[in-house]
Amino acid sequence: MTTIFAPPTADAIPITFATKSSWETEKAALSATARRFAESNGFSAKPGQYLALPGPDGALAQVLFGLEEATAPAHDPFRPGQLPGLLPEGVYRFANAPYDGRLAVLAFALGSYRFARYRKADQPKARLVPPDGIDAAEMTRISDAATLARNLINTPANDMGPEDLAAAAAALAERYGAAFSNIVGDDLRAKNFPLIHAVGQASQRAPRLIDLTWGDPAHPKVTLVGKGVCFDTGGLDLKPSGSMLLMKKDMGGAANVLALAQMVMDAGLKVRLRVLIPAVENAVAGNAFRPLDVLPSRKGPTVEIGNTDAEGRLVLADALALADEDKPDLLIDLGTLTGAARVALGPDLPPFYTNDDGLADDLSRSAREENDPLWRLPLWPAYDKWLDSKVADINNAPSNGFAGSITCALFLQRFVEPTTRWLHVDIYGWTPTAKPGRPEGGECQAARAIYQLLSRRYG
Repeated sequence: MTTIFAPPTADAIPITFATKSSWETEKAALSATARRFAESNGFSAKPGQYLALPGPDGALAQVLFGLEEATAPAHDPFRPGQLPGLLPEGVYRFANAPYDGRLAVLAFALGSYRFARYRKADQPKARLVPPDGIDAAEMTRISDAATLARNLINTPANDMGPEDLAAAAAALAERYGAAFSNIVGDDLRAKNFPLIHAVGQASQRAPRLIDLTWGDPAHPKVTLVGKGVCFDTGGLDLKPSGSMLLMKKDMGGAANVLALAQMVMDAGLKVRLRVLIPAVENAVAGNAFRPLDVLPSRKGPTVEIGNTDAEGRLVLADALALADEDKPDLLIDLGTLTGAARVALGPDLPPFYTNDDGLADDLSRSAREENDPLWRLPLWPAYDKWLDSKVADINNAPSNGFAGSITCALFLQRFVEPTTRWLHVDIYGWTPTAKPGRPEGGECQAARAIYQLLSRRYG
């Protein structure tokens, strides 16, 4: 539970936000001594610039912090997320409003995160009194869920295998009174999940399908499916070392659907929630699945393996087929799926896919409002023929190398009925370089935007 927020107190230290254009006005409101101190220290309200102002007794009396202009093309609503790493221990309040007070408070909480499982980390000790009108419980709900996703992704694969991921899901289920089960090892094949079994069979750590359900069965069904590849060597089409280095994060889709599920359950949204996570390790051994193998799928189509490194779509295919059998009101899958998405849009802007224009518009709006960027790409029908196989119903990896994220989405679409309201998000799940409110490492990506969408629809 986040302890970054403090109850109102008269001695909370004020944080004054300023831009270059507003600095003269804010400076005029300071005492003469504080004004001289700011001038002598060269404070000019550059974005991210920080200055602690002493009081007459030498104690910290006020903080100045620079922001971008609200009209700047690249202004960052999460800029206040730098503050936890700058402020000394104490209780603080906002003396004036940044451009978006709610996002500033959320950024403050998100920027307080540190991963400290394996070595001591300097945890920020600054606490914030949320401004009037800000729902501190909601901010705590979101930041706690982000911490869950970040911790799961940041944990290396030796401590975050399929069984460990299942344990994290089981703990979440116990916390919120959800039902939990998982199908393990050869039982996957016996219960008709052949693709999940094939991808995970070469690892000494047994593959599994994690299944969590929560909520009133009379409420609309919302099903979340998360890619849980706990480490990806690329299989026999082995990844080069540079591409393999970050593959502990290949379960980022699973981490983020668990974070999203935590938000939903903690908020008590009126949904019948189901979470499905195919948890595997794509390893190399004598029994690993091979290029040009032809595998059955739960839904029925046979799949030719064009590349064993396109394994995420295989495990998602079986899980989506199961999810679709339930006829959910909304089916959402998240996965760290394609390098092509990163080439097209970079690490911070995941593409999403849906044939429901209303759903796409609602999600785009939520993404903007939550500063959780997403960008719609098309399920382009003309590219569907690239998935054709000469020996099977479908190939998992077209050989032409074009439109990799789109063809992955088209592959997954084959395992969902056309009448299903379905959303697919190709996330990165990682912040390569620290930004305000987003420390370097595992990231809660797309979950906040989707949570807002679900809150509006089912709150």
